[in-house]
Amino acid sequence: HSISRASPNLAFVPACLPPDPVDVEELQRFVSNSKHLFVMTGAGISTESGIPDYRSEGVGLYARTDRRPIQHAEFVRSASARQRYWARNFVGWPQFSSHQPNRAHLVLRDWERLGKLHWLVTQNVDALHAKAGSQRMTELHGCTHRVFCLGCGDQILRSELQEHFEALNPTWKAEAFGVAPDGDVFLTDEQVRNFQVPACHKCGGILKPDVTFFGDTVSREKVDFVHQRLAESDSMLVAGSSMQVYSGYRFALAAREKQLPIAILNIGPTRLDHFASLKLNSRCGELLPLIV
Repeated sequence: HSISRASPNLAFVPACLPPDPVDVEELQRFVSNSKHLFVMTGAGISTESGIPDYRSEGVGLYARTDRRPIQHAEFVRSASARQRYWARNFVGWPQFSSHQPNRAHLVLRDWERLGKLHWLVTQNVDALHAKAGSQRMTELHGCTHRVFCLGCGDQILRSELQEHFEALNPTWKAEAFGVAPDGDVFLTDEQVRNFQVPACHKCGGILKPDVTFFGDTVSREKVDFVHQRLAESDSMLVAGSSMQVYSGYRFALAAREKQLPIAILNIGPTRLDHFASLKLNSRCGELLPLIV
């Protein structure tokens, strides 16, 4: 439990007040009343592990820079876009892959072990829930720690691909400028120009992170599977997400249709605020550990 005692990294966490005792009591009642809790997490649960999100006021990627994440169609269509993506990802990977779960991830893992948490769906691609030990879990948008071939479907670990990059680019070096939520860094076109990208060793196809890029869709099978887990649940907790992306928001709409109570723990407004039973404006890693 050394992680849970470590100080949170607040560089990318929006300012907020400490949890109000009344809020703690209300969330405690919500969790206590639930027997099969469905939890959905977003980037706001990982900001305390030092990973920035996209939308937080003042500290999110969109607030700090004019950078936007790569689009699926661009990655598939353009070799130079893939070269730029993988060069930036190569530089950012050692730091990004070293991030550790924070107290919020560990609490949700503990709830699962106690039989309180029925299913966890994360919109994050950072593997922090998996590192914390969560097992009853769906990574809705995939995970940057896996890579697959668009041609033959062969999968390899991202750490293995890092070794291929190093072998192909023994003298290539680049200084990074800031890290993005999905693990890449900012590099100039000049820095990227000579970076070599390996092809699939089985079929020579295009290698892509096992991640749903912007403009792509989550598979029907995965969506159906999550709907089934939601159908078995009796309440929904959203932690660290503004739910602006429809792929996650659809499950909140389904929960509302089923008239499940919905609690939201997120700093700043969300798309669900008008129909949630409970809205709490606190840090996930500060409030969740207070719930017994």
